[in-house]
Amino acid sequence: MTRSATLALQPIIPTLSPNNRLRLFSGSANINLAREVASYLGIDLGPMLRKRFADGELYVQVQESIRGCDVYLIQPCCNPVNDHLMELLIMIDACRRASARQITAVIPYYCYARADRKTAGRESITAKLVANLITKAGADRVLAMDLHSAQIQGYFDIPFDHVYGSPVILNYLASKNLPDIVVVSPDVGGVARARAFAKKLNDAPLAIIDKRRQSHNVAEVMNLIGDVKGKTAVLVDDMIDTAGTILEGARLLREEGARQIYACATHAVLSGPAISRLSSGVFEEAIVTNTIPVPEENQFEQLRVLSVANLLGETIWRIHEDSSVSSMFR
Repeated sequence: MTRSATLALQPIIPTLSPNNRLRLFSGSANINLAREVASYLGIDLGPMLRKRFADGELYVQVQESIRGCDVYLIQPCCNPVNDHLMELLIMIDACRRASARQITAVIPYYCYARADRKTAGRESITAKLVANLITKAGADRVLAMDLHSAQIQGYFDIPFDHVYGSPVILNYLASKNLPDIVVVSPDVGGVARARAFAKKLNDAPLAIIDKRRQSHNVAEVMNLIGDVKGKTAVLVDDMIDTAGTILEGARLLREEGARQIYACATHAVLSGPAISRLSSGVFEEAIVTNTIPVPEENQFEQLRVLSVANLLGETIWRIHEDSSVSSMFR
């Protein structure tokens, strides 16, 4: 069972005229989110034909004139990742060849982001490769949400707007009036994210889980930096994939005396054993957003899916009107 919530922003009802250049299209990855964004903007999703040839090749055709228009293409590159990424590239190419004035790729979930640097020899930096593909396809601008690493913005030589899903999660947590909150980073790499989250949550205290492997074939040693005894622990991450890291962290928090534990993440990747781990009873709630669609078979009692449609819609409108995006997060 899921509950939905949206960021409290008033819908935009633009005055439609022949001079209105804003056009919104969706790939197949998350059409429901795109429809919500269109509703917030007060426009319809543009018609687009998508089909697949017998050998698996994708075909895309824009079915209205977009000559001279500012086109926004909504497509999270979620599972199946390669299909959705390729579909995005083909949509960009189709719009470029249809003489769109400006093409903005709206990517709620940016794929291949975990390989953002070289940690060993002879390996690819796939986050940069995807940036090259999107740019070469013809995108003029990119709007993405909660990148795995903020440095990915620097891989693009075109304007890049990076927004965060935390406002909708913070609004939801505030509505629950949870007592004695402590924000917890599940690893050292997420400290900056957790610190920013804690600051917006009435300057809540911060705790950090430090994991170390002493040597090969020796189990990880987990240490907690901070006090969670008798408190409500809010674990914060950008994504939940297999939920292994966040489950280990939650178990440690229970051992250290946390009274309640909430798992929060923008992207619900939910691969493999994630569902069984999150629904195991360790968490009071697993709070995610709809940047990635959560199919019916992956829903469970503790899951809360919050909508980022209003946030994306507001950002698109501000980009279109050449107004500030960063002011939304002050």
